Amino acid sequence: MPIVGTAGHVDHGKSTLVLRLTGRDPDRWPEEKARGLTIDLGFAWASVGSHSVGFVDVPGHERFMKNMLAGVGAIDVALFVVAADEGWMPQTEEHHAVLELLGIRRGVIALTRVDITDDDVVELAELEIADRIAGTGMEPWPIVRVSAITGRGIDDLVAALDAELSAAGEPDDAGRPKLWVDRSFVIPGAGTVVTGTLAGGAVARGDELAMWPRGTAVRVRSIQSHEEEVDSVGPGNRTALNLAGVDRLDVERGTMLARPGQFRTTRAVIADLRAVRGLGGEVGDRGAYHVHVGSGSWPARRRLLTAETLENPGAALLQLTGEVPLAVGDRLILRETGRRAVVAGGTVIDPHPGPVHMGALRAAVPRLRAAAADDAAAQATTLLRIRGTASMAELATDTGGGAPNEALIAGGTALSIEKAEDAAARMAVAVAGFHAANPLRAGMPKAALASQLGLPPAIVDALVASAAGLVDDGSTVRSTSFGGGWDDRHEAALGDAAKALRADGLAVPRARDLGMDEETMHAALRRERLVRVADDLVYLPEQIEEIRGHLEGLPDGFTVAEFRDALGVSRRHAVPLLEWLDRTGWTSRQGDLRRLRRQPGRGSDGARLR
Repeated sequence: MPIVGTAGHVDHGKSTLVLRLTGRDPDRWPEEKARGLTIDLGFAWASVGSHSVGFVDVPGHERFMKNMLAGVGAIDVALFVVAADEGWMPQTEEHHAVLELLGIRRGVIALTRVDITDDDVVELAELEIADRIAGTGMEPWPIVRVSAITGRGIDDLVAALDAELSAAGEPDDAGRPKLWVDRSFVIPGAGTVVTGTLAGGAVARGDELAMWPRGTAVRVRSIQSHEEEVDSVGPGNRTALNLAGVDRLDVERGTMLARPGQFRTTRAVIADLRAVRGLGGEVGDRGAYHVHVGSGSWPARRRLLTAETLENPGAALLQLTGEVPLAVGDRLILRETGRRAVVAGGTVIDPHPGPVHMGALRAAVPRLRAAAADDAAAQATTLLRIRGTASMAELATDTGGGAPNEALIAGGTALSIEKAEDAAARMAVAVAGFHAANPLRAGMPKAALASQLGLPPAIVDALVASAAGLVDDGSTVRSTSFGGGWDDRHEAALGDAAKALRADGLAVPRARDLGMDEETMHAALRRERLVRVADDLVYLPEQIEEIRGHLEGLPDGFTVAEFRDALGVSRRHAVPLLEWLDRTGWTSRQGDLRRLRRQPGRGSDGARLR
């Protein structure tokens, strides 16, 4: 069901016109009825020509501009109201600016109160409207003379709205529903109910949603649309959701409901802004501002990126005081509190610019502008090129589901092509440097490489796999040209250690007493020239074979003492040797006894080894 939203100066007949069209009074509060003034948002619905339509009636008084902005952001067609006897007024101009800045391109202009105004004045009012909207997005909108009291022109207004609604088409269903809450209340026996205009996708009874900015999980208990209970509701409808899992006091206007994982919040955005016409002064960085998005508003600081004062267009960094769920393409309005006026509006072009210097932000603006006019994949590609590295989930939330067209992707992380090329070059340098500093090591540990590059391990794996000149050895990375640094000096050191190991049979000295430096020891172990049994106990491979051979002469179920005596070693050797034999599958411990699990000289299937 499409949404028609009113706009226009205070007391120009917006609510009266909605009442005439729908038979429902959109003014809900006693104060509104007593004062004859719309203060908050009003809602009604009716058939308009061939369409079932929801109406959002907004206040026209400048004191309630925040409420107006909360209701006008999700409309499909505008009903712009100007009273013939007063003509174009200050709030007429401001509401016109808001519709322009929000990109509302379909609408009808209702020239009201023609029943109390003579024809010459009506003619002049219509000419003034045509002059005011010339050159703006509102220029093609039809102007219809109406009286909500006598009914004059109502049929023409309905026909004009029907044509605009048909031209607007059906709301898009992108599978990413979101609802900005404009009201919340409690129904006894049912619990918390929130209302808003659903956009982006459908919601069904039982759906699990997240309530932003906190991300609190809630469940849709039931749904109403225009006072009818429904199982599901599509985008473009006024909707009331009965929620389980949340207290009404935790849901205020400006809260957004969406599917978990499809949005994330931010405190800073780059926006492409346009200043409203006729401000009567420059719009610079100084001043107190509020950013209006959906049904919410947040205080913000602004730093212009493309000029000293806001030009059309002009990009700006907006720093918000609260967390706001925003993505590329989201519309926003900027209101200056000092002037009490809307001064600018536009679209988000980067919802998470990151902590980079202003020069980099300025340089990124042309690319961000170009991408914002393209599809979600192009937006994700551009954001990744600017950020260098990003998670795929973050790129999707920032662009409404986009994935980069060009990237190195692994483990849920994406690297831009430029970043990947730079990382590959730095990786080659890092590995070569490691070889030079550690010539006896088989290669650079991947964990150390990932830490030095500042990249996730999965990305390092992908980079090594695609890099020429590097070899992935599992836990280490080496250059293809690296042959190891083992030379005659190391061979001599190993020879001296081997003599010491053989000197007293199997009762070998401690590893620290073999006279080998740590790097040479590690290299000998990697080359399987030595076997480490414990931290300070190593043997030659032939000694290990001798130890295994002694196992054949032991009973089935032998003690540490029997093993010690068979080998002619001390308990210092026997205990770690038995623990090593347990770990390597030759023996198994049962209490104080050990039993053989494999026979020396035979494989695990009992076949003789040759």
